[in-house]
Amino acid sequence: MGTKINIDNNRYGLIGKELHYSFSQSYFQEKFQKEGLHNYSYTNISFEREQALAHFFKREVFQYKGLNVTIPYKTTVLSFMDELSPEVQKINAVNVIQVRKKKLCAYNTDYVAFQESISPFIQEHHRAALILGTGGVAMAIKYAFSQMGIASTFVSRNEKSDAYSYAQLDKDIFQKYQIVINCTPVGTTPNINTFPDIPYHLFNSSYLVYDLVYNPTQTLFLKKALEQGAQIKNGLEMLHLQAEKSWEIWNL
Repeated sequence: MGTKINIDNNRYGLIGKELHYSFSQSYFQEKFQKEGLHNYSYTNISFEREQALAHFFKREVFQYKGLNVTIPYKTTVLSFMDELSPEVQKINAVNVIQVRKKKLCAYNTDYVAFQESISPFIQEHHRAALILGTGGVAMAIKYAFSQMGIASTFVSRNEKSDAYSYAQLDKDIFQKYQIVINCTPVGTTPNINTFPDIPYHLFNSSYLVYDLVYNPTQTLFLKKALEQGAQIKNGLEMLHLQAEKSWEIWNL
């Protein structure tokens, strides 16, 4: 790989794009303060282009003990890793990087954090899910559902062999799925007046609707589902769970 690694530090961070909306930095800064880890730091590391990300991994001296990864680089970083955990090999997406023995090791805590956060809300009739989006986090959510024995199908802008298009979501299709998960950034601050293009009038009280977006706490996606009687949940608990699981991995 060629990355020079300096692990004589307590630096952590979040890799992504347009990270002003993220709560991860404040979450870990507060955690370090509460636990008396005064020489620890967590910073946002934003890359507008993949080329800059490649430079970060390949040319600069790597001075982090651990990293989180968010949209849109959860699959991009795979090519820079030395080792992939079993779940990353199955999901094909990364959200945690650990430096171990001067190697970059990839993990995914999204799937288990999502699983733990949604499990208390799953009822007998919740047997199939629509996953809005096809990015790295969507793949983690699909893997989580497979571990729970729940069938799931992606929804994308264009119809694919493993995904409906948004335009296809008619009454017949929608009624087959009693769980709907938004894995896209649509509706995130500051673009709070946007929402996925789905038939909200078809929701009812039998639906469980989950938005991985947590800022704002209630997106238009969730509000419109709630108006039809659906049970709703945002992604804040998932964020906290995956963050704590990241910390566990960094301290293995």
